[in-house]
Amino acid sequence: MSGKLSASEKSILLNVARNAIDTAVHGMPSTRIDLAKMTNNLKSDGASFVTLTIGERLRGCIGALEAFQPLVLDVQEHAVSAALEDFRFQPVTPKEVPLLNIEISILSPLQPLAYQDGSDLLKKLRPEIDGVLIKDGPRRATFLPQVWEKTTSREEFLSHLCMKMGAQPDLWQKKHLSVFIYQVDEFKED
Repeated sequence: MSGKLSASEKSILLNVARNAIDTAVHGMPSTRIDLAKMTNNLKSDGASFVTLTIGERLRGCIGALEAFQPLVLDVQEHAVSAALEDFRFQPVTPKEVPLLNIEISILSPLQPLAYQDGSDLLKKLRPEIDGVLIKDGPRRATFLPQVWEKTTSREEFLSHLCMKMGAQPDLWQKKHLSVFIYQVDEFKED
């Protein structure tokens, strides 16, 4: 992506996500997007996460950590995946579509975070600013920066992230993990 998204570009992405979910939930193919009609930001490669909620309850969240396709197509794909393929939930039903709140997070490139030990890692993380990806061999897990709001401490954040990866909650204290940080431009429907 070449720059920050405008309000108009954000509105287009939210509309693309809503339309993609509605058509997919009703068993129809996604609308073909004409990239020639998109702005440079929307047709440049970008990484996004699409988060679906009903009220305050998470209903689906799927995305990519690295840019590999045009941003508008990335949002379209992850909106459908969040609605139908998040293994933690049953697929969204047609009755739920009008109740969904859609939030899109556009990710900056991943940056490796060098640290000495668990206590150094705690000092280097920036709550509510950094999204965090941890890796331990083939296992990995990430939390968007918005997840900081649901935790009470850096320790709790890392412990929950380890559990999401399928590891013991204190793995971050016992073993040196590969850690990457990123930031997001987050926006949602009104």
